[in-house]
Amino acid sequence: MISDNFLIKLYGLSSSTTSIKRFKQLALDLAVSGRLLPQDAKDEHANVTLGKASVGLLPLPGKNPYRNLVGWSKINLGCAIKSNTGGGTPPRNNPSYWNGSIPWASVKDIGKAKHISATEETITQSGLDCCSSNLIPAGRLIVVTRMGLGKLAVNTVPMAINQDLRAIEPTEALDLNFAYLLFKSLKLVGSGVTVKGITVQKLHEIEVGLPPLAEQRRIVAKVDELMALCDRLEAQLKERDVKQAALAKAALAKFTEDPTPANLQLLFHPSFTVEPEDLRSLVLGFAIRGKLIPQDKGDEPAAELLARIIEKSGKWNSKKSNKPDAEAEIVGDFLIPQNWIWSELGKAFDVRDGTHDTPAYTAKGYPLITSKNIYGGTLSFEGAKLISKEDHLHISERSKVARDDILFAMIGSIGNPVIVNTDIDFSIKNLALFKYHSRVDSEPRFLLLYLRLVEKAMKAEAAGGVQSFVSLGYLRKYRFPLPPLSEQKRIASRVETLFAQIDKLEAQLEASRTTGEKLLEAMVAELTSA
Repeated sequence: MISDNFLIKLYGLSSSTTSIKRFKQLALDLAVSGRLLPQDAKDEHANVTLGKASVGLLPLPGKNPYRNLVGWSKINLGCAIKSNTGGGTPPRNNPSYWNGSIPWASVKDIGKAKHISATEETITQSGLDCCSSNLIPAGRLIVVTRMGLGKLAVNTVPMAINQDLRAIEPTEALDLNFAYLLFKSLKLVGSGVTVKGITVQKLHEIEVGLPPLAEQRRIVAKVDELMALCDRLEAQLKERDVKQAALAKAALAKFTEDPTPANLQLLFHPSFTVEPEDLRSLVLGFAIRGKLIPQDKGDEPAAELLARIIEKSGKWNSKKSNKPDAEAEIVGDFLIPQNWIWSELGKAFDVRDGTHDTPAYTAKGYPLITSKNIYGGTLSFEGAKLISKEDHLHISERSKVARDDILFAMIGSIGNPVIVNTDIDFSIKNLALFKYHSRVDSEPRFLLLYLRLVEKAMKAEAAGGVQSFVSLGYLRKYRFPLPPLSEQKRIASRVETLFAQIDKLEAQLEASRTTGEKLLEAMVAELTSA
């Protein structure tokens, strides 16, 4: 049974509205299974009450799963139903049937709250008469039996209903409010090809436990009390969330002004709801815009670095190819520091692609890596197909992969850049390969950060219908903010430090949530095993 101590623990563990919803469902399950309140031997047995309000059906014979519950009986629902009334829909093409004074309920009106007194549509008396419908008296349990199976409400005013609803009148053996809880706990399963529904016969055949009438009313009072408590807790949680959102916003602003590990720690206050992945994106944005660390005037200007890279590549005239854009230091929404320079990926790096054909697979040979093998910043050889030495050498003539190169999916799941950290010899298919015109003048980690930041934008701009793609020419001309080499290294190291802290704090938060979940599960198990 639910004790005051349990409720105190629940309050302490209710860190989210999700836990409140779980408890509401728990209370409902306990209510209809006789584990919410103790039984009273003085109560009139449910069988006796059923006999007084007989509808021609008797309690089910055989083993009674409720035999340990004093006064309870196992029945078919039909034993406690006096009437089950359907409805209909007046023809839509006759305006005289609609917009009258009679509320007309459909699926969209049911399930929003326990009680229903108004409906989205109304009909006239002639509309009610024409469709062989019925005016349902107040105090019926309105149940959806198709197109939203299981939704229910209690009508507080007379109303008509459509053909997807049934109006159930309980016998004197079944309290209306307990009937609401009972039906709310049912896991109705419909049948049908186009629309799943349940027939009146199948509904009436469902087996349930029926408590004594007096206990039904005590259960309803207790559930009402618990639901009111949950509603108060939920309101407090929502109020707390509003305040914490304001605090998180202030902490985020502080981190934006000064993105240090100490200020990052503020964002991981246990009560905040800033998602770790959002923080990683924030850090990436700062890094690529030159706002993560201060610039050093002693660094070699990026323009000189780019000129040297271009000269070593031998593909362009370095004096003409490293000029800043006409818009000076801004492209799109990027405003870069003065000692940075805008370039194209293809000028700062050697951008190639692998094969786009499918070689013959072999039992032994060289792995053929595709987009399926790069995900979450890692390169995996699991499931990779093998190709012959001849095909491998042919592909490698164009795209020989080496350690510290970067792979980037060009087709389908565009993006997912990874740095190659192995000396295994393999080929690539439908992947871009970022190599280096000058390895000593390049920082792969900074390029990786930039590709991670812009992959979403590339996906949005991708061509293709069924399968999107970005071309090699598109990647080569894609704008790239190039910092001085020393700053690239400092930025990459700072991001690694911050990401490591985010990973650590994320693990701590997850462990805290898991502990809370286990405590709640243990409480529920203790309660339900009683």
